[in-house]
Amino acid sequence: MTTVLGIDAAWTAREPSGVALVRENQGRWQVLGVQPSYNAFIQAAENQPFDWKIKSVPGCVPDMGRLLGAAETLAGEPVQVITLDMPISRVPFHTRRAADNEISKAFANRWCGTHSPTRDRPGELGYNITRFLLASGYDHAVSRRKDHKRALKRSYFMEVYPHVALLSLLGKRRRVPYKISKSNKYWPGTDISTRKNNLLDQFKEIHQALALVFQPLDLVLPAPEEVPSLSFLKRYEDALDALICAWVGVQFLKGKTVPLGDSTAAVWCPEDVVPAI
Repeated sequence: MTTVLGIDAAWTAREPSGVALVRENQGRWQVLGVQPSYNAFIQAAENQPFDWKIKSVPGCVPDMGRLLGAAETLAGEPVQVITLDMPISRVPFHTRRAADNEISKAFANRWCGTHSPTRDRPGELGYNITRFLLASGYDHAVSRRKDHKRALKRSYFMEVYPHVALLSLLGKRRRVPYKISKSNKYWPGTDISTRKNNLLDQFKEIHQALALVFQPLDLVLPAPEEVPSLSFLKRYEDALDALICAWVGVQFLKGKTVPLGDSTAAVWCPEDVVPAI
């Protein structure tokens, strides 16, 4: 069996981070847990189910030890691959990296450029996660190994980018409009009800594609009448992003991803959408 932990890692402790755990068993992938925050995931492993209808989902500084322990409890084995949607590096950084520039070069014409890291975002938060995972025996994957099967005998953590992953997963030519914070930009001049329905349509398409890979996919999206506000949808966005991160980990295990960046930091992308550079 092989286990992948996908983390939609917020760049600050103020915002929650989605977490998804998937495992291969006899050639099939299944979701062992998907939650909209670190604490919700840890509590789920302790048989404390998350209430998806709560008013808000708080963020926190991740306790990576407890998180990995919770994943091992759910899977019955240590996590082999950890994928993070967060800028990470083997060396300190306070601005754009080669990895960010390579992603923008490859995908700007498909509206998938990247945000620029700063001293504070993710700053110490990202550094501490990287340091913990290295100390825990995980290799920071930044290059493609020639002997892929032999390489898979080790455990890895790596950076991924859901926007680019969705180009492959959904077969899209351009960035998928599913981010709550961008709904005004996606559909200018429309009311909240219209934007809410539009976002849910995007969520459903992503969910259906993921459900073809992960069976069963135990994540139930809300009906429009169950959504009191746009911000309420953020928990589902984060959960879907965590699953997308996990999906890239599955593609990595299959040898179907390539890293963009350098020897200090790289973003792993599905190889079928990476242009020849």
